[in-house]
Amino acid sequence: MEAKPAAVEMIEVTRRFARVVANDRVNLRVEPGEIHAIVGENGAGKSTLMKILYGLYRPDSGTIRVHGCEVHFRSPADAIAAGIGMVHQHFMLIQTFTVAENVVLGDERTRRGLFFPDDAVRRVAELAKGFQIGVDPAARVGDLSVGQQQRVEILKILYRQANIIILDEPTAVLTPQETDALFDTVRSLRAQGKTIIIITHKLREVMALSDRLTILRAGRNVATLVTAETNPEEIARLMVGRSISLPVLALDAQPVAPSATQEKSDQDAGAPRTTEPAEAVSSPRANGKPVLRLEEVSLQRKGAPPLLSDVTLDVRPGEILGIAGVEGNGQRELVEVITGLTRPTQGRIWILDREVTQFPPKEKFAAGLACIPEDRQRQGLILDFTLRENLLLGRHHEPHFRRQLRGEGCRQLLEEFDVRPPDPRLRASQLSGGNQQKVIVAREMTRGAPLLVAAQPTRGIDLGAIEFIHRKLLEMRANGVAILLISAELTEILALSDRVAVMFGGRIVFMAENRGLTEHDLGIHMAGGSKNDASATPVGGIA
Repeated sequence: MEAKPAAVEMIEVTRRFARVVANDRVNLRVEPGEIHAIVGENGAGKSTLMKILYGLYRPDSGTIRVHGCEVHFRSPADAIAAGIGMVHQHFMLIQTFTVAENVVLGDERTRRGLFFPDDAVRRVAELAKGFQIGVDPAARVGDLSVGQQQRVEILKILYRQANIIILDEPTAVLTPQETDALFDTVRSLRAQGKTIIIITHKLREVMALSDRLTILRAGRNVATLVTAETNPEEIARLMVGRSISLPVLALDAQPVAPSATQEKSDQDAGAPRTTEPAEAVSSPRANGKPVLRLEEVSLQRKGAPPLLSDVTLDVRPGEILGIAGVEGNGQRELVEVITGLTRPTQGRIWILDREVTQFPPKEKFAAGLACIPEDRQRQGLILDFTLRENLLLGRHHEPHFRRQLRGEGCRQLLEEFDVRPPDPRLRASQLSGGNQQKVIVAREMTRGAPLLVAAQPTRGIDLGAIEFIHRKLLEMRANGVAILLISAELTEILALSDRVAVMFGGRIVFMAENRGLTEHDLGIHMAGGSKNDASATPVGGIA
């Protein structure tokens, strides 16, 4: 019996962008009716390879076959005609249109030159029922949750009779419950004969969903594995090229001595030298007073709904308070009011025992704040500045610190924080995203500040850099620094935090000790639901 041809076969595919080789003779084979994951670090070539398959890019060399037939796609329209559809990470929907109107857009199937919305609703309803995708065809897309909008994107592909579906980071903005619903949909599509290719960096999702996976590193094939025969540790090692310590519980961290760079900075500033852990220092950890305290903080712009509503929280020395939530629920505004970029319309903020509600950023940093911002390129770095100049930002007015960061001292700091290459003369724009992030981490973690606000500290960086930043956060916590961690990655929140809060609609809707919490627990509150939990603090309050 003749073997069935692969749904997708990419043979020795190469794609260059100027001097960068994004895909270097990559081979990929996806069998019909399987869920195949494409994994790798940032810059490994995953998205480029799938954009070639979808017709957005043309390969410089190599062969592509779909169901055994060689293809040469010039555009996505060619790929769609061949039965390939792609759901992009950022949805392409018209918010004011209904679900049905979005699905049929471009293929309206008119009668006598006229479009009949009721016909579209009927066709889309039949399609959704056939594939067990729960969404109201008559609903306006702008009124739907993110998870429901993703189902609309999948319906658009199915409406065009796609048999091969590419999902690009499909759970990036979903709650755990929406992720579970997506997985059910994907498994249902596989059961009906569809072939699914998923691009993801979330190893637990790879293990839970895929049948096989292909690992790329630096644009090249590393391995193709049967998911049931591997584990996250092996996948991580193959992705990075070395063993990786996956996130561990924060309670496992032990106090460590200050870095050599920080010791020298303290000496130059006249502070006594010490290598003792933070427990030996009398202030502020010994008496447990909050380092950061917010009391009924609100933010509202004229004529608009509140961005923050009565936010009350505190963070104590040697504690990580994790803030979870679907993006756009006030996390960014919370960071802005804490750092002084925006002044709250009501409420009060303290750092240590000093009220700083109306302080500008410079005075808040002087009061004991350090911050890893959400957007490293727009808020964290000046890309045209050298690495030394970026490390000096915020402390450039301190003569002793400027002297310390000359020559070898600056290079030692870059090496300590694993910035590659550790050349102080390089411009920040010349580094990869992960190394840019480590420059910011090096600057903020060596300020000697008692409070660190870390907003999405590992967004868009690879596993090796994530491991490094997690370890540094745990070292700071063990040395008595108060850390407010804002992250869209629930695994990160649960792995690092002592307490966890959830933001929804600009409010703190849940807060509890991180004891036995699960992503499912948090997801209920992230979606605006509620759950009776004796360990949780009442909404809007602190125990």
